[in-house]
Amino acid sequence: MGPVISPDAACRTESHAAVDYAAAPSPFSMDDAAFRGLGHQLVDTLATYLDELPTGPVYRPLPDQIRRELEVMSLSAEGMRPEDIIENFLRLVLPYGRGQNHPRFAAFVDPAASKLSMLAAFASAVTNTSGTGGDYAAIYVERTVIRWLMELIGFPTGGSDGVLLSGGSDANRHCLEVARYWAARVNGWDIRAEGLHGHPRLTMYMSAEGHSCLEKAAFTLGLGAPRKVMAGPDFRMDVADLRAAIAADRQAGHRPFLVAANAGSVKTGAIDPLGALAGLCRDEGLWLHVDGAYGAFGVLDPRLAHWYRGLEQADSVALDPHKWLAVAIGCSCAIVRQGSLLQDTYKLVPSYLSLPAGQGFAGEVWYSHRSAEQTRDSGRALKALWNMQQAGRAGLADHVRRHIDLARYLEYLVEASGDLELLATGPLTAVCFRYVPAGLRGDEAGLNLLNQAITMDLQVGGRAFLAGTDIRGRYALRSCALHYALDQGHVRAIVDAVTDAGHRRVRSGAPPLAAARLAGDQGSGQASPRVEEDARCAS
Repeated sequence: MGPVISPDAACRTESHAAVDYAAAPSPFSMDDAAFRGLGHQLVDTLATYLDELPTGPVYRPLPDQIRRELEVMSLSAEGMRPEDIIENFLRLVLPYGRGQNHPRFAAFVDPAASKLSMLAAFASAVTNTSGTGGDYAAIYVERTVIRWLMELIGFPTGGSDGVLLSGGSDANRHCLEVARYWAARVNGWDIRAEGLHGHPRLTMYMSAEGHSCLEKAAFTLGLGAPRKVMAGPDFRMDVADLRAAIAADRQAGHRPFLVAANAGSVKTGAIDPLGALAGLCRDEGLWLHVDGAYGAFGVLDPRLAHWYRGLEQADSVALDPHKWLAVAIGCSCAIVRQGSLLQDTYKLVPSYLSLPAGQGFAGEVWYSHRSAEQTRDSGRALKALWNMQQAGRAGLADHVRRHIDLARYLEYLVEASGDLELLATGPLTAVCFRYVPAGLRGDEAGLNLLNQAITMDLQVGGRAFLAGTDIRGRYALRSCALHYALDQGHVRAIVDAVTDAGHRRVRSGAPPLAAARLAGDQGSGQASPRVEEDARCAS
């Protein structure tokens, strides 16, 4: 007989005290009338906020007094009325967001959420269902969403599998984890049992234009720094340089295993030569991963489909419905061609979660076996499902084409301006340009400082919100506007805001001191006191 566990006598006595817990209200209780009233009031207030948003500033700097109030906020002893909690949100939080629901937010690839996906987030919170696995509706919704996403980008569905995650960085890392498991297996060891120590170094390759999340995934997965492959004048990966790097690493005794390609780089929208990379990976026995978090949905525009040839041959793809598909933040997808590898990499079933498949509650599909998550947000699937259902395939294609056309319109306005210069563009929606007044033409250092200052002026000014990036040593303003309601007027307003900010800087005759300070901070290795993340990597 096993040990008998009994409660402490004092606790047992206390538990039998004369307390009627059936009558004692929970601190989280709310009656139906109060719930309905608060819900209706909040929806009306937020609907007004969204309606007025396009006419207001893109970003409002957080006032010092609000920041201080948030920093020193204390937990009350007795709790607060829900009405007061919501009032605090409306006063302290709602007016001071990042700005991505505004049409002229063009800084990072964080576009506006559709109103329907906002409601889906609420509906999923009401169901409060974990997308772990079993025989209930949320699991089949996720399965359908993953299949639809594969079909949208032309990825084969037979034998493939996927899982919804929180963001593009997570989806990319997830695919690399699966590839790492696969690479160890084909090289003769079990990474789950043995880890990496004592085995040949697994080496991955990425474009010099690849997203920083790929580097972060590499070092957190114990792979060390990835090999950076040169990009050509069009910002696409140089296949000859990749081939040479692979040969050199094999000669050094390393084990090349993965190439991470761009299907739309965040900086310029470059799409690597996917067909050539697929052929090289097939010849070399390497895993081809495609980071399509931002740009893979560009394949929906028939004019661009040729850029994506080879995507269907990838071993894994990362997608972000919460970018170009206007899903509310918190929905990405990791897709793996050899679907069984997802479970080989992650599946671990303790006794308390061991349920016979297909019997009772236990369904055939368990997403907790396809990721490191056990409790999972089923709202990711519902938000994506509702958006795709609302638009349909034709609507999604029109949505993508709209942004492609408006990016070309932005290029036209830049090139038609005597004060602006186009520095880089790709086939998608990222457009990099700068303000070039006559008095600074040829002064690259001065132009860099001036355009850094313009970026900060724009961000706090409220008329438009752009980011900055480096284009071969030249500081560029980068626009990647993806609001579902973006139009020509918004694009013209972005250009006007940049031009006006540049004119003000030049007319003042003063040096761009803020930009000079930023440059000094970067050069000394010291960060600004309130900046923890380089804006160029924020999306």
